[in-house]
Amino acid sequence: MRGLFAAVVVLGAFAGGAVPAAAQEVPAPQPVCTNRDSRLSELSGLVSDGEHLYALNDGGTKTQVFVLGRDCKVQKVISAATDPYDAEDLARTADGTLWLSDTGDNRKQRDTVALISLTPQGKAAVHRLTYPDGQHDVEALIMDRSGTPYLITKDVFGDAKVYRPTGPLASPGPTPLESVGSLPFKETTTPGGPVGSIGSVTVTGAASMADGSVVALRTYTDAYLYAVTDGDLAGALKREPVRVPLPNEKQGEALAFDPDGTLLSGGEGVGEQIRAVKGAAGLAVAAAESEGGTPGGTSAAGGEGQGSGFPYVQVGIAAIVLIGGFLVVGRLRKRRA
Repeated sequence: MRGLFAAVVVLGAFAGGAVPAAAQEVPAPQPVCTNRDSRLSELSGLVSDGEHLYALNDGGTKTQVFVLGRDCKVQKVISAATDPYDAEDLARTADGTLWLSDTGDNRKQRDTVALISLTPQGKAAVHRLTYPDGQHDVEALIMDRSGTPYLITKDVFGDAKVYRPTGPLASPGPTPLESVGSLPFKETTTPGGPVGSIGSVTVTGAASMADGSVVALRTYTDAYLYAVTDGDLAGALKREPVRVPLPNEKQGEALAFDPDGTLLSGGEGVGEQIRAVKGAAGLAVAAAESEGGTPGGTSAAGGEGQGSGFPYVQVGIAAIVLIGGFLVVGRLRKRRA
């Protein structure tokens, strides 16, 4: 039992080094409107131009983006016959082109994933992509200010990986992707999501300011905002992010910025709200300025300082394995005695 106690103490020390950061002093999310359209029962991607919201529904048999007013009512649908496999997120470039991230792969069985470009006139093109290291499930897409896409993986252990194309997108492709880093997320106490505390380390969406100055990732419970210096998005993701809690969303997957820096969030389910956190982007810019505008080392999203990034979920799994091992050894010793 002494060995078991020592193991628990060691694991406690690891957990103690991964203390979630207190969220920045930000306003609580406020309702914008309520989604009451059954066609958007699985809201997964969101973009805003300030006047309209562009919404992506998870699933479907053709490419569709719903254009909403600020009252959440559908004004029109931009569609094309292209059939996505599992579209998960939505982005918009300066020319008005909408980009659907057809990158969902829950069972890790797709040889290629894709980005689908959709013009306001309904013209679509498929741009297939391949990972350098096997299959990944991805629900988050960021387009930087130059139009380069970044895919961020959904990982229940909080170790989100970041990929981008090795060159210009080809249609139909495929274009190879390259790994440009990873983001270790730590658990928070923000309530919400469908899977308990694991949801606070699971990346479910992303967003970018139209000028690329601030980008954001979200989990089921929180958003993490990063200021981008000189267009270096990969470098920006190495900063310590500003955390914005998004509590009590049943299955929060959608994230967007208004042009004024307001952060918008929403999730699956008819009757669920789209909510706003005013001034959120400005907090990320202010945080970067206080750092001298220079990206830091490896980011530990959700934690204070440049922590180890050792998620609580992994601590728990390691504890179970070690405790089980000590119990087995104890039984063997008793049998030998």
